[in-house]
Amino acid sequence: MRRAGTAIHAASGPGIQLNRPTAEAELPPPAPEPRRRGRQRSLAAQAAVLTATCELLEQKCLRQVTTEAIAQRSGVSKATIYKWWPNKALVALDAFTLRMTEDVPTPDTGSAQADFTAQLQSLVGFYTSHTGRVFCQFIAEGQSDPGFLALFRERFLQSRRNAVRVMWQRGVDRGDIREGLDVEVVLDLIYGPVIFRLLAGHGPLNDREAALIVATVFAGIRLR
Repeated sequence: MRRAGTAIHAASGPGIQLNRPTAEAELPPPAPEPRRRGRQRSLAAQAAVLTATCELLEQKCLRQVTTEAIAQRSGVSKATIYKWWPNKALVALDAFTLRMTEDVPTPDTGSAQADFTAQLQSLVGFYTSHTGRVFCQFIAEGQSDPGFLALFRERFLQSRRNAVRVMWQRGVDRGDIREGLDVEVVLDLIYGPVIFRLLAGHGPLNDREAALIVATVFAGIRLR
């Protein structure tokens, strides 16, 4: 698997919301030189922490990864890490979210069914990778920590659903999908089987199954 450091970029804020960096216009207005250097160092340190966390998650399960190990691998002090994230589970969640955002794009092929098929296939590939299997550990962590589960929904789940709603709306606008359907229910129908198979392990997860899931759902929602 490629090293996380080749793809991970600095976060947009201290462990609160991680989005892919876009344009310089999104950064604060230019500050005096000492402050600008400090901001750059801060972003570089956050990127180092997220890179180190992804690398550790490729080697160990979430509960075996410690803040001490993240600090040692990233070269960022524990005190600085705790200033940005209250615990190592949230560091891991933000690193995981950023990695998925980079590895699972939302395509625009000109066909809603093709978009969802390609996206679900890349999602299956990610979830079945060593890093992607940490998703199940997040779910397990949330069963004993309601606060973490709430942050998981807010910082991971909602951002991912917002991304695929863009594909959905394009499909509606093009006439690929019937209007008036409940988008939340349909997204659950598309992505729910993957999560269930990931957690229960009762069925295969591969490109063929992903395409079959999408084709089955679209047989009911396609504009006839």
